[in-house]
Amino acid sequence: MSQLNLHHLRLFRAVARVGTLTGAAQAMNLSQSAVSTQLRTLETSLGHDLFERRGRGLVLTEAGRIALDHAETIFRTADDLTATLALAQGARRVLRVGALSTLSRNFLIGFVTPLIGREDVEVIIRSGTQADLMRGLQSLNLDVALTNLAPARDAASPFIVRALSEQPVSVVGYPTVATGEETLASVLTSAPLILPTPETALRTAFDGLVERLGIVPRIAAEADDMATLRLLVRGGAGLAVLPPIVVRDELASGLLVERAQLKDITEQFLAVTLQRRFPNPLALEVMDLAIRDLEARDS
Repeated sequence: MSQLNLHHLRLFRAVARVGTLTGAAQAMNLSQSAVSTQLRTLETSLGHDLFERRGRGLVLTEAGRIALDHAETIFRTADDLTATLALAQGARRVLRVGALSTLSRNFLIGFVTPLIGREDVEVIIRSGTQADLMRGLQSLNLDVALTNLAPARDAASPFIVRALSEQPVSVVGYPTVATGEETLASVLTSAPLILPTPETALRTAFDGLVERLGIVPRIAAEADDMATLRLLVRGGAGLAVLPPIVVRDELASGLLVERAQLKDITEQFLAVTLQRRFPNPLALEVMDLAIRDLEARDS
């Protein structure tokens, strides 16, 4: 096989993304005939047809899908190298952190705190959905994503998932006058509850708990992010089911108290990175610190 031409490979990727020779030619600022000729040259070089025509469009063959996977890896590595070496030449290093928009802000701040204030480091934080974070990693716009949702993975997945922390979950609310020893069931039925929404892992675990206890709680509100749960419990809407780290300041000041601990339920915080030949050393540094803290608590 002749040596692979990266320019032809880039044209092939453009055709695969757009689905037509005309669209790829416009995107690459080339004539359609030039794109067609160079695509045929690549197919000859690889010894396989990469597309089959369907209607007015082009669809990848099996060989084309394999070639596209390799092409994406090649260009991602090239972009990774360029970004890493450009970063190394700068006066300051940059860490781009993505955080699930529903994640505890206290956990996020605790994660980046070791880097805040360093003169050689700039931390950029972006929030978004799980899909936003995974796209940010794949496009190299993020170095690490913090989430409590593990991304779907298989043998070909480019993601690396690390467990950073496993937080206990409690029932939290305003202080009350004690009227005797409270059981978990009595706490959960003593006031309306503020709960995570049903699609969350935390809510699934909680629903299983109340079923085992044989109780039917009164639900005051549901929210899909920890910041809203925190505001609702601060506003006196009821008792909130959440990790104490979310209301750390309120607990420390005595504004809120833990009415009960849900010992069988925890919330896991994850760091997701992309398999990269040149990973950002700042991401590795701050993740190692978080993992060492977790191991120290478990020992």
